[in-house]
Amino acid sequence: MYDLALKNGFIVNENEIYLGNIYIQDEKIVEISLADKPATEVYDVSGKYLLPGCIDTHCHFRDPGATAKEDFTTGTQAAIAGGVTTVFDMPNTNPSVLNEQDLLQKANYFAPKAFADYGIWGLSLGEINLGDLPRLCETGASAVKFFWGYAINAKTKALIYNYNPKDEDIIPPLGDGEVYEIFEQMAKTGKIIAIHAENIELIQTLTKRLQQSGKKDYEALIQSRPALAEALTIQTASLLAKATGARLHILHLTSKMGMEAVAQAKANGVNITAETCPQYLFLSAKDYDSVGPMMKVYPVIKHEEDRLALWQGLKNGTIDFIASDHAPHIISEKQGDLFSIPAGMCGVETMLPLMLNEVNNGHITLPFLVKVMAKNVADIYNLPNKGNLEIGKDADIVVVDMNKVDTIENEKLHSKQPLTAFAGRKIKGWPIKTFLRGQLVVDNNKICQDKACGKWIK
Repeated sequence: MYDLALKNGFIVNENEIYLGNIYIQDEKIVEISLADKPATEVYDVSGKYLLPGCIDTHCHFRDPGATAKEDFTTGTQAAIAGGVTTVFDMPNTNPSVLNEQDLLQKANYFAPKAFADYGIWGLSLGEINLGDLPRLCETGASAVKFFWGYAINAKTKALIYNYNPKDEDIIPPLGDGEVYEIFEQMAKTGKIIAIHAENIELIQTLTKRLQQSGKKDYEALIQSRPALAEALTIQTASLLAKATGARLHILHLTSKMGMEAVAQAKANGVNITAETCPQYLFLSAKDYDSVGPMMKVYPVIKHEEDRLALWQGLKNGTIDFIASDHAPHIISEKQGDLFSIPAGMCGVETMLPLMLNEVNNGHITLPFLVKVMAKNVADIYNLPNKGNLEIGKDADIVVVDMNKVDTIENEKLHSKQPLTAFAGRKIKGWPIKTFLRGQLVVDNNKICQDKACGKWIK
């Protein structure tokens, strides 16, 4: 007898949808068929769709160091509530993840808090931890992130958005020679080096100019961090990746110009992948008057032509997958002057519903959704047990009701600081049950487990 059976569901993989039963034993999918077989637990999911658990490789869960904003428990609970069963935690926490010891400490720290399976990013700070990168990757870092052009607070490892060379306790932005060495080192590991692609020198010049002009509207914010800043960095990074053989990944792609730079790099044989995020696919500058400061994220949400170009890039394969860039702040912090408030918002819980709504709108298909939210991610980050509903894979399964209509509301979110730019948006198509390795963890937006059940994936 099997441990669990999900019967009479429409099974969705990246190339097909078909009717069947999924049988689970010891956390794995062991049979998919139309045969009616016994199991200890049986769920009749007639009329519902069964998707592989989504994978979100871009989450700032703020833990440790800024747990008033989020922690790993609330963050991973938000993830599973939204049908995301695997998350990667970004490394700009305090302490950060600079070496093997940091990685192991963070993995152990997360173990009693994790309600989703998790990977852990490493952070590159140039010469400070250049020699530690190979061992960091060997020990199990999912990938390594580099904040191109940013100064870093030497104590907290937080990003410094308005860098002043006279500031104390900072790690100044790295020069291109130092970046080249990072790419060289990462090429030896075979793992991804991912970049926040914005040319900070251009941003500083334009920001100073706009501040002197007195402009403080949303268009001024875009002008201070334009698409050119993204494209310049992508072009430089692509050349370095080509020269060194590094695997380059572009985080949170935002613009038509940036996407064209990625497309050109791929055409030139660069080993490059790219992601975009729901905020860039579903919002543009014209939405600011109705959405307000919650819409401020870095890189900034740009114009409607950029939004449409990103959809085109996602569909034609220039953009490989979607991630949330989940980055909560204390709600009161998101009020005030647009140039002063922090950038970031919740995203891990709303990512899948937004995309399901696009399926119902006829914009994309369910197999395509699986491709850009699970399968491609698993392939790129070498997660052989994730990404598809196949025999031998982990039984990470999301039951979706494509007819359910509800509204995204801050009060329904599971994050510690539940605030999203998508509040009030009516959605058709929702995850109603989430299984993590065969264990029911969410049922109709309620967390079903009292204790952490996630595992470190390395």
